[in-house]
Amino acid sequence: MKTYILRKKNIKRQWHLIDAKGQVLGRLTSQIAMKLTGKTKVDYTPNIDNGDYIVVINAKDVKVTGNKEKQKVYRSHSGYPGGFKEIKYAKMKLENPARIIQLAVWGMLPDNRLRDGRMARLKVFVADKHPYTDKFDV
Repeated sequence: MKTYILRKKNIKRQWHLIDAKGQVLGRLTSQIAMKLTGKTKVDYTPNIDNGDYIVVINAKDVKVTGNKEKQKVYRSHSGYPGGFKEIKYAKMKLENPARIIQLAVWGMLPDNRLRDGRMARLKVFVADKHPYTDKFDV
């Protein structure tokens, strides 16, 4: 028996449409991260980026459990003195709800040189309208 190694020329990407309406943020983003890495495919190879395209709609309707609606905080630092920023979940949901899903998926992907390419294949939309309707078989 020989081990099958996927080559870049043999990659076949599919498009997946995911509706985030009423879904819990962590469970939703873990499914998205699995599909972006290609772990749901039979020919998964760790060093080759063979994940699929993901289109997420209704990002404004994603839910969180427990007290995260009030307590969750997104923190960032620019690297300069005084460059520390904090944004609460409730404010982020009002201003940019697509960013919530993007940050959650970003944290679930492996921290390597394939992450940027995988994140480029994630398309998140606040409402249910998107320009990728011709990509799906539905």
